[in-house]
Amino acid sequence: GDEAEISYVGEPKLDGAGIELVYEKGLLTVGTTRGDGQTGEDVTANLKQAGSIPLRLRGTAPDRISIRGEVALPVKAFKRLNAARLERGLEPFANPRNAAAGSLRQLHDIDLERLRSLEFRAYDLKENIPEGVLTQMQVLEQLRSWGFIVSEDSELCADIDAVVDYHRRMIEGRNDQRVEIDGIVIKLNRLDQQEELGTLSRSPRWAIAFKFPPQQAHTVIEDIEASVGRTGALTPVARLRPVHVGGVIVSNASLHNQDEIDRKDVRIGDTVIVQRAGDVIPQVVKVIKSKRPKRAKKWKLPKHCPVCNDPTVRLEGEAVTRCTNIDCPAQLKNNVRHLASRGALDVEGLGEKRVDQLVEQGLLRRLSDLFSLDRKALLSLERMGEKSADNLLAGLEKAKDTTLARFLIALGIQHVGETVAELMAAHFGDLDPLMAATQEDLEAIEGVGTIIAESVARFFADERNAGEVARLRELGLRWQKAEPRRPGEGTLSGTTFVLTGTLVNMSRAVAKQRIQNAGGKVTSSVSKKTDYVVAGADPGSKLSQAQELKLAILDEAGLEKLLAG
Repeated sequence: GDEAEISYVGEPKLDGAGIELVYEKGLLTVGTTRGDGQTGEDVTANLKQAGSIPLRLRGTAPDRISIRGEVALPVKAFKRLNAARLERGLEPFANPRNAAAGSLRQLHDIDLERLRSLEFRAYDLKENIPEGVLTQMQVLEQLRSWGFIVSEDSELCADIDAVVDYHRRMIEGRNDQRVEIDGIVIKLNRLDQQEELGTLSRSPRWAIAFKFPPQQAHTVIEDIEASVGRTGALTPVARLRPVHVGGVIVSNASLHNQDEIDRKDVRIGDTVIVQRAGDVIPQVVKVIKSKRPKRAKKWKLPKHCPVCNDPTVRLEGEAVTRCTNIDCPAQLKNNVRHLASRGALDVEGLGEKRVDQLVEQGLLRRLSDLFSLDRKALLSLERMGEKSADNLLAGLEKAKDTTLARFLIALGIQHVGETVAELMAAHFGDLDPLMAATQEDLEAIEGVGTIIAESVARFFADERNAGEVARLRELGLRWQKAEPRRPGEGTLSGTTFVLTGTLVNMSRAVAKQRIQNAGGKVTSSVSKKTDYVVAGADPGSKLSQAQELKLAILDEAGLEKLLAG
């Protein structure tokens, strides 16, 4: 063909796991991992939990289609996952790709929150391409219209110069991506030209991948220090000779915990390989032993907290060494930041530097002091004008009106994230019955395991924590009480529900808990005995079964109405 007719499409290459999805009559039937061109593993059940994969296609589609794409863990979710793993004494994942692949293969102890965070991006359509779809750009448009996430950064490149420019821009912006990308793929845009070139045994001749340079560098560890986190955990941090890694100067890297240091045998003075993955804290990957100087010094976590000098302790079975002083300023700063964060009380006007200042000036000695701050005390601080003080006080006042779940998150109880807080709030309805609950009571809640139950029971049994909670309530923190009901009683007594699709204002686990509180029963399969099917976004085959059986179908608002009784 004439050379002028050749155009290209540039697409970002996710650092994820390749997936193939088969849809029959618009419904997802099979999802497999694509190994190196070999037959993949069937991971349909786990993929159905990923919020970004439509269980039913929007609009019309051929009877059978096969879609390819990559599934990856967004950088923020990856950071949360690794923090939780380290807290439980597990080895952190090296990169988001391993974490995504690991999620798909989980058979036991399935981590639903992690599966729901997975992001699937579609980029290819195999077999039965709809009429009128003649180019790769049209393929992406078609995938988007069926309800898939398609990379916003896919671009039509008119010629090779445009391809080179696209490559340069993608390298420059690689660290601003929500999901880590490790390169780009350039494809011929016209599908007839793709076909003409054909495919080698494994890879198409009409596409080529360019990997980005690795985000790694060699440097020297000049010192190792311990930093103190929200739960009092001491994390060893390597102070590095500054070095350029993936476009950023890096001078600190996390060493996670003492076991990691011992396993990698990291010493002060060592030359190491440092890696930066997305905006995750840089990590020390390995020591280059051949460059070790004679004076290289082994390092151990201190026996006393570097911030408050109280003794540190490492509990049996934990990988983490902690400071034993609950009033440690480092812990307090991190606890206040956590309380003010968006997932907790979302306090406007309370940034990181402001928190440091409040603790260092002695205005905050415990969490609850935040809500007894007054204008005069705030104005005594450096760089605090009247407007800033008023904004902060208004932000604190507004934050007092909250929900029980957000209040529980704000307390910073170990292992209590959004899902667990929602489940406990729905189960107990108010704080007092929750505080009085035994570990056994807590374990009886579906979705709350032994580790979480133990952590919550231990938190409320501690007099100081109970005192803080009481003071926070005295200072005006409030939420709507909900009536906890036991199965068999209540407005929905004797009714059976099936849930399908994604709900907007509550997770399915919380919806289930609330239905059970109101006396209803939730089952996993639709039958004539089902009273209501609750259908969220992207519902699965359960919805069509319900329609065939002429059952009552509710949306989320309808469910809320029923629950309100």
